[in-house]
Order: sequence, then C-alpha cells, then structure tokens
Amino acid sequence: MAVLVPCRDEEATIGSVVEGFAEALPEATIYVFDNGSRDASAKRATAAGAIVRSVPQPGKGNVVRRMFSDVDADCYILVDGDDTYDPSVAPQVAALVLDGHDLVNVARVPVDDDAFRPGHMLGNRVLGGLLKRLFGLKLDDVLSGYKGCSRRLVKSFPVVSNGFEIETELAIHALQLDVSVHEMAGPYKQRPAGSASKLGTWSDGMRILRAIVGLMRHGRPMAFFSTLGVILAVIGMMLGIPVLTTFVRSHRVPRLPTAVLATGLEILAAQCFATGLALDTVSRARREQRMLAFLGIADGFAHRGEAASQKTHPNGAPSSESEEPW
Repeated sequence: MAVLVPCRDEEATIGSVVEGFAEALPEATIYVFDNGSRDASAKRATAAGAIVRSVPQPGKGNVVRRMFSDVDADCYILVDGDDTYDPSVAPQVAALVLDGHDLVNVARVPVDDDAFRPGHMLGNRVLGGLLKRLFGLKLDDVLSGYKGCSRRLVKSFPVVSNGFEIETELAIHALQLDVSVHEMAGPYKQRPAGSASKLGTWSDGMRILRAIVGLMRHGRPMAFFSTLGVILAVIGMMLGIPVLTTFVRSHRVPRLPTAVLATGLEILAAQCFATGLALDTVSRARREQRMLAFLGIADGFAHRGEAASQKTHPNGAPSSESEEPW
C-alpha cells in the first residue's frame, strides 16, 4: 500500500501530513514527490519518515504521472500535502479499494467556516454539475484531492493533464472504463497558518473547464460535434431563410454575402456530423484498447499472490518470511 503526496512549498504542513498518515496506515509506505519546492518541504518530509522524490516539471499533473509510473503498490492513497484532509479516514478508503472499488473519492465536508473559499466552492459546484450533465459522472466533489485508487486503474491511466485538472481526468478515465467508483464523505479543514493555496480560482478554473471540453471532444466526439453541427445549422437556417424567401418571391438574390455565409455554415454543419461519426468509431476503438490494458493488469490480490510465489528458497521450498498484509 502506498500513500502518494504531491508537494510544492508546503514546509509548514508536510511533516504533519506524513506523520498523520503514518499513524493511520502504519503498514503503508509514504511517498512525497517534491515539485521544485523553494523551502524546506523535502527535508521536513524526510525527517517525518517519508520517501522523498523530486519532479522538476511544474504542475500537479506532471507529479501524478511520475507517481503512478514509479510507485508499485496494490492500493494507492492520493492526498494533497496541505494538511486539510483527515488521515483517520484513510483506513476506510484503503478497505474500499481492496474490497474491489477501483476509485474511491473522498468528498470534502468543511469543518471550519473558512475551509472553502467562496470562489472555490462556486467553481466546484459549476464544474461538478457540468461533468454530471456531459458525462453522467455521479460524484459530488470531483475536484477533491483525496482519493483511493486500485492498481489496475493507476497502471492503465494515461495521464495527459499537467496541472490541477488531473482530478477531473482521473474521474473521467474511471467512468470511460465503467469500473467501480465509490464516494464517501471526509472532514475538510482550513489550511494551517503559514500555508498558502497554489490553486488559482479563475486561472485553474478555466484550465479545468478547457480540460472538460477537451475530454468531451476526445471521449464523446459524436455528442460534441453533433452539438456544434446543430448550432451551425440553426444559424445557417436563420440567415438563409430570408434570402430564400426573397429569391422565391422576386427571383433574385438581394444579399449575396449572406447567402454565401448561410451556405457555408450548412456545409460546415454537415462536416461536423461526418467528423463526429468518424471520430466516434476511433474513440470506441481507443476505449476498447484502454479496457484491454485495464484487464491485462493484475489486481491487488493477484499481484500479492505473484509476489508471494516468488518468495521461495532456491530449492523451491516456501520462504519462512512472513508475508506483508497489503
């Protein structure tokens, strides 16, 4: 079992995070991936007992990509290093993952009045509602940084995002694979004094919105391009009907530029429908490839069984060493 903590300039909180999860999950290995911190975050994490690794490329998405690539475990607990999430719920998250859920999302329940900034709360609701409507994603707090993941989900996840939109991408990946997704509530507290949020309400909100549009374009191209085609077709009809009416009545085209524009929009609308149909076939093939990659990865139980079978003496007799419980 591995606890993965992305970290950048969190010297005021990272030690408490590592110690809290070490106490809650004594059987887990805690990894802190330092993302170019300019303070003593790496030293504090090492002193608290974590394995610290460095990721020079800025951005949470880049850090998560390295985490999922470098760390091998049966169960992954992903949590931010700002000491706002409660480690005491980690055993329940791990139990749900080991019980068969591939993604466990910990929805934040504020315990302090100032835990959520108004802009962050509004953005979370807007983006969460948008994901529910576009993808049918039934998560109340998709932007939570506290998640549990199975080995299969992690090792089949092609991380594309570079920043805070990684949470959205991970949830959509689980939805597209149609795997078991579970959400539970967890306390969420205010950042301690001396700690500052790296999330920009508007800048990162726009990045997440662009990521959702991109995921819609790649994941559901038929719906995306059909919607665009309908919009273009309606605009073309609104421009073209007056021109056509005038031509029928007087047998002349009084506004040639408008007629050309209307015709062009209708052609673009037809191309959008054709593009959506072609890309839908490609998207289906890519989804099948992801599913095969997911199914080709041994789950936690099989992985532990393979590890146990390899722990034998040269003569083939079982090793007397005790097996790890996770």
